Amino acid sequence: MTAIRPVFYVSDGTGITAETIGHSLLTQFSGCRFKTDRLPFVDTPEKARDAARKIRAAGEVTGTRPIVVNSGVDAELNALLASSGAFMLDVFAPFIAPLEQELGASRQSTVGQAHGIVDFDAYHRRINAMNYALTHDDGMNIDYAEADLILVAVSRAGKTPTCVYLALHHGVRAANYPLTEEDLEVERLPAKLRAYRNKLFGLTIDPVRLQQIRQERRPNSRYAKIETCKREVAQAEAMMRREGVELLSTTNASIEEISSRVLEHLGINRERF
Repeated sequence: MTAIRPVFYVSDGTGITAETIGHSLLTQFSGCRFKTDRLPFVDTPEKARDAARKIRAAGEVTGTRPIVVNSGVDAELNALLASSGAFMLDVFAPFIAPLEQELGASRQSTVGQAHGIVDFDAYHRRINAMNYALTHDDGMNIDYAEADLILVAVSRAGKTPTCVYLALHHGVRAANYPLTEEDLEVERLPAKLRAYRNKLFGLTIDPVRLQQIRQERRPNSRYAKIETCKREVAQAEAMMRREGVELLSTTNASIEEISSRVLEHLGINRERF
């Protein structure tokens, strides 16, 4: 059996950048086994030494050389991390020198700078978008005049996490509407959605996967029966195709992929935070 390689995503900030890039890299090696850990806010020599000890210990336990995907910018801290003996991957290194040459300027290696609040307008847009997503979740508020988009699907098809992701990472005001049995029986878009047709995007899901999700939420209920799931998915898909609403299956898609496809189809171009 292939040995497990410990992988650490290390950063002087949240570690989200290192983890995102590292995860994308590791998925290219499906024949390997990894155990990942994120070490955020490694922003002092003491924390860097502690991180190095943890990384070194993981290598000793597994008998393999740890991998560190690092987005820290301080040279001293990076040297302390490297003392762990790990294989070091600096996510910024391949790009800094070419950028410095192109821009005729040197990088400013400020610890924690990547995730600091540098644009207060953008920050407040994200907060407002998150509030909007929460107050317009699952049809709680159907005044969609200020919505950038509205996700439409049967219950538990992935609407809420996608809306939250769009708000948090793109500052998009995303609402979602759950198709009820009454809506599906009519076989037309609910009247409350017709005025916002240009903001609609439909999500669907494999009925078997839907049944698994619903069974966890309401075990052995009519809501979770496979017959119910098959009927609702079929009716919802037929309705949205009839009404010309774009449709995407969430069964094997990540939230990031779903969000990107929604934004692309609706022509919403927002910077990712």
